[in-house]
Amino acid sequence: MNIEDLKRRLPLAYPYLMIDRVTARGEGQVTTRKCVTVNEPFFQGHFRPPYPSVMPGTMLVEGMAQTAGLLLEGDQLAWLAGVERARFHRPVVPGDVVTYHAVLQRRRGPLLRAEVRAEVDGKRVAEALILLMESGEEDVGQTG
Repeated sequence: MNIEDLKRRLPLAYPYLMIDRVTARGEGQVTTRKCVTVNEPFFQGHFRPPYPSVMPGTMLVEGMAQTAGLLLEGDQLAWLAGVERARFHRPVVPGDVVTYHAVLQRRRGPLLRAEVRAEVDGKRVAEALILLMESGEEDVGQTG
């Protein structure tokens, strides 16, 4: 799945699309990739010089959630319902290629739970349990 396929599959656009390509997809698991460049909009305000550019942890979690969302079949849409046990092991900087690995832990009704880890050069940079709530189109735009 390339970037054009992802733009059709996920309801997100620049600057919020945090994955560039799906590199593997199988029963209950998916692997994606994000090439991090200095041109990412979050680098403009996240640590100003003389401090180094560091990808915000929230952007890593967003990439993990988007990867977990690809565990859903077809055009199903899901909302982020929770993040558990998020851990960050090292900074992600411009030039890094982040690989996300999501494995389905369980699914009960509309709730999906996935274990997701992020790696750079085979070394773990972050991990979390991601909870997604599947939503029908009728739920979009409704409140309370």
